[in-house]
Amino acid sequence: MAEPFQQILGIRFYVGDLRGLIQRTLQGGLIVVPSAPVLVDLTADPAHREALENSDLAVTDSGFMVLLWLLFKGRRLPRISGLRLLQALLKSPEFLKPNATFWVMPSARDAAANTEWLRGRGLNLAPEACYVAPLYPGGRLEDPALLALIESRRPRFVMLNLGGGVQERLGYYLRQNLSYRPAVFCTGAAIGFLSGQQANIPPWADHLFLGWMMRTLNDPARFLPRYRKALRLAPLLLRYGTRNVAVRT
Repeated sequence: MAEPFQQILGIRFYVGDLRGLIQRTLQGGLIVVPSAPVLVDLTADPAHREALENSDLAVTDSGFMVLLWLLFKGRRLPRISGLRLLQALLKSPEFLKPNATFWVMPSARDAAANTEWLRGRGLNLAPEACYVAPLYPGGRLEDPALLALIESRRPRFVMLNLGGGVQERLGYYLRQNLSYRPAVFCTGAAIGFLSGQQANIPPWADHLFLGWMMRTLNDPARFLPRYRKALRLAPLLLRYGTRNVAVRT
């Protein structure tokens, strides 16, 4: 049986079902969930490209990418959004075990709201299992304090809830430097959709690839430029297809 993966822009995307994805993540490694704007940024930053290309698997979160792949290549890819992935993890017995998870949050406000929501859903999250990330610079990332915290707790799952383009570089640093192999998830804003810190995305909107529209309606000044930028994914896919993207110099 062929492996359920498809190389796109030099990145190894998982193209099986959600159940199979959850099983594979139990093996550990770096799991990225790139949106269309994050994929467009492959051309801009060598460290960003390095992290995505060296991830253990990528999730087909971008509905725009899935539609373009069908149009350009004639192959229908199953889409698994970051929101669906997180919801499935929250039903996994392994994920819900005590001390199994460690969460990296973008701000103290997000940390408070998200941990309260998680505790209300049965995840007994200790304060020490949550880390508020500093403002990271561009290029390759290092965070020895975070690395030491994760080493001391040794969770099976590390959840990075940061912006696209940052969390992938941080996840790659952790994967390369931890002494053991947890599953490091770059799920970004997915937890915020559930806790109310981000726009609400009902299941029907997620199913119809309309999460981008809900976010734009909720905050047009922030998200209109982001999704306008995503249109550049079309010529990128036409030019490179399965091949690695060249970084602009």
